[in-house]
Order: sequence, then structure tokens, then C-alpha cells
Amino acid sequence: MIKRKSTTVLFFWDVPERLREYIRNNLENYPQVKLIFPEEISQEFLIKFAAQADIIIGWRPTKEFLEAAIKLVLFINPGVGVQHLTDLFKELNQTRKITLVNGHGNTYFTAQHAVALLLSLTNKIIPHHNWMAEGIWRKGDTDAQSNPLRDRKIGLLGFGAVNTKVHKFLSGFNVEFHVLKRDWTRDRVTDLPTKIEKYSNNELHKFLDVIDILIVAVPLTSKTKGLISKKELELLGSDGLLVTVARGEVIDEESLYLSLKNKTIAGAAIDVWYDYRPDPDEQGRKHPAHYPFYNLDNVILSPHRGASPMNDLKRWDEVINNITRVARGEKKFMNEVDLENEY
Repeated sequence: MIKRKSTTVLFFWDVPERLREYIRNNLENYPQVKLIFPEEISQEFLIKFAAQADIIIGWRPTKEFLEAAIKLVLFINPGVGVQHLTDLFKELNQTRKITLVNGHGNTYFTAQHAVALLLSLTNKIIPHHNWMAEGIWRKGDTDAQSNPLRDRKIGLLGFGAVNTKVHKFLSGFNVEFHVLKRDWTRDRVTDLPTKIEKYSNNELHKFLDVIDILIVAVPLTSKTKGLISKKELELLGSDGLLVTVARGEVIDEESLYLSLKNKTIAGAAIDVWYDYRPDPDEQGRKHPAHYPFYNLDNVILSPHRGASPMNDLKRWDEVINNITRVARGEKKFMNEVDLENEY
């Protein structure tokens, strides 16, 4: 018989009614689960509920809020990326045991977006669209020719929930796959759609020297910050293409800008940035970087929207799964964060 544990779940953002119903319906066999959707989203109001919560779900809790959550066993960050939480949870776990979960519900969309960016880059979709919008009909290969994927060597930097899906999506293109993963002992992928060449963390330069397309999908940690810089981009080469859906700081900003401006690499598609609160310029424009990437003709700019669509309900299935695990008295959860490794 499954052990049933009274479980209180606190959501600390304004959860849409459609999502509330989806969560309730999927937990109907768990009457011991109490869901709290606060009427007001403020630190002062939320902290009244903190002491009741076994599970808290949301993005940016304060230390004061978490310290008030004296029963807390599981904190779920619903989106990929916990670099803003690891130090806080390391500190809290010196005296308590709180598991931090890094949500992976949006990884299908992020992988799809990475592939879309790559194909837009290789097939020069953006410049040809712009020419047509301007009424310029049938610009040809002299102006912007497509670059076939056939026989290219694709490098997947990171092989977690995003890049394993990218591998699957691109597996029909007659390309080689080279994969660099920090820790292959944590490899849980057994059913690969194609053969891959594996590289270890200390083989970054060897990896980059072999490939000509780099897709970056690693977490931002103290060890990955600035991982790709001037030397690494030079190794990618003048025919090299880069797609990044990781975090901006994984690639050194100045090095990336100069490598594109000077044609050290052929092009890049960028969905993650360096300044998420940019001041408007004199024309009211906001650019999330410190260099004028928008002036370059070999780059696709994307406003950190790989997680779209945000209203897809199935992305919450793993959150619901983890709630049921607590309610059954289980101690292991989907996508637990190893605080020492920061992901």
C-alpha cells in the first residue's frame, strides 16, 4: 500500500486559472495535497503561508521567505536555469535539507527553437524575408546563399534535456554528431538516434577543432562562465556556425561580437543575452548587449524566447509528478540539482 503524506504546495506567482485547473485535475487522486494559490503576490502576504508549505513552486524566492518555510522539503524552479539559486540553497542546506529542482518542462520547446535558429541561419531566411518585405524580388545566391547541413559536423556542447532533443531533431540531416559532456558518468541516455563521438570536459579544444557547427546548451555555473572565448571561437573556424540557447555568460560577449564582426566565424544565432535590463538609447531602442550585434549581417537575434509557448500545460507534468512523489513519501525527485556541481 502506498504511504499517503499530507502535503501543502505553495505557488508564489499569479497562477492562471487554466493552469490551476490542470494541476487540480491531475492531482485528483491525491486528496492529501493542499494547493495554495495566494490572492496577492507580495513578500509580506506570501510569507504568511510559507510556514505551511512542504513544497514551494516559483522563480526568485528571497532568503527571508525560505527561512520562514520551516517545513519545506522541496523547492521547484519551474524553468531551466538555477544559477541564481545555488548559493542560496547551499547556505540553507548547511542546517536543513531542502531539495532544489531545476524544471525541464520547456526543454522540448528550447530544442525546437535551437533547430529553428540553426536552419534560419543556414538558409538565410531572415535577409531574404527582409528583402521581400521591402519589395525586392528574388535576391539570389550572390547575395545570400544557403549552406547545406549535409556532411556537416555538429558539436553539441552539453548533452542534457535540450541537446539530447536537438540530436534527435537533427538526426535525419546526414550529419556527424560530436558531443562534449562534463560528466559522462551521469549519462542516462541509452537510446540514441545516431552514433555520437564523445568528448570529456578537458577535450574542449579538440572538440571545437573537429566540428563546424556548435550548439551550446550547458547550464551557467562557475565552471562554464566564459567557457567559450576568443581562442575557442577561432578553433570553430571561418566556416563555423554557432547557436546558443544556454546563458549569455557562457560565451564571452566581446569575443563573440568580434568573431562575428571580423568573420572569424561565419555566423551565429543568439537567444540568450548579457543585459536583461537595458537602458533605452536616444531613439528609445533597447539592446540587451554591450556591443552592437544588431549592426552585423551574419547574426540572428532572438529575445530569449526558446521556452515559448509559455501556456502549454504539458510543461507542468514533471512539476505534478514531483508533487505526487512528496505526497507518496518518496525522497527522490525528477531533475534534482547537485548543489556542488551547480546543476
